[in-house]
Amino acid sequence: MAVIPMWQCDRDGSMFADKKAAEEHDRMLELAECLTGFLQNKITLDDTLAEEIGLVLARNKDLLGQAFKGKPALLLDESDKEDTDPE
Repeated sequence: MAVIPMWQCDRDGSMFADKKAAEEHDRMLELAECLTGFLQNKITLDDTLAEEIGLVLARNKDLLGQAFKGKPALLLDESDKEDTDPE
């Protein structure tokens, strides 16, 4: 019987076969949690909506970082891709 190492994220219980992927997912969830708290402190939001917004921002941190550094058109390019995506 083979033993397969698995890593579980503390925040949501997701399982990963790769430690690096598990740590990256955990960092993304930590960022989303912090963004959620930040948003709730700045504006009145429903908890569910604040969590969804926090996750969207955390999942797209690289794209948002580029936009904040002077390339805001990238956000429009990305939204165009999502609008045409068949999913």
